[in-house]
Amino acid sequence: MDFATRVYRVRKTCLEMLGDRGYLVPQDELTATLEAFKMKYGEQPRKEELTLLIPKMENHRENIFVFFPEEEKVGVTAIKTIADRMKAENVGRALMVIASKLTPFAKATLQQMESKYKIEIFLEQELLVNITKHVLVPEHRVLKDNEKKTLLAQYKVKESQLPRIQLNDPVARYYGMVRGQVVRIVRASETAGRYVTYRIAC
Repeated sequence: MDFATRVYRVRKTCLEMLGDRGYLVPQDELTATLEAFKMKYGEQPRKEELTLLIPKMENHRENIFVFFPEEEKVGVTAIKTIADRMKAENVGRALMVIASKLTPFAKATLQQMESKYKIEIFLEQELLVNITKHVLVPEHRVLKDNEKKTLLAQYKVKESQLPRIQLNDPVARYYGMVRGQVVRIVRASETAGRYVTYRIAC
């Protein structure tokens, strides 16, 4: 796979992921072909030109950045540059898509920033394919707070009684789930047609 194709696929998965999280992703970006991408960014796209700033559908002031750092190994300088950009634009949440794992110092810097900025890290390798479209991955949907309350009341259960999904689960990471959120999972069933379960993020 050539460099431009790899970057195109990773960025497309990012756009789909943000759309599934309720962000207002431009339709022309979602449907852009590889050829159109290469026409716009060239055969060797500069990753810093691929930065995205996308508003939340329900609250346009709740934006999210997507950064694609140029560095093969992202260090403290790149993290601080990203934090400065977020501060300047008054954005508290971001995704950072990196080629290889962060340096230990970069990880420590991110942890120090957690109270101000929520920056999620994804490896390019993780986003080459949209896992939610895989035939073996059932349909997932994160419940809104009012839907979660209705669910607990309907089945007369406490949060602690629900099956769990780990925050580092690939699907939980795809949807950006936080502790306490509930996801509805619909699986195919030979007997019932559909089998619905719920899991709480922990």
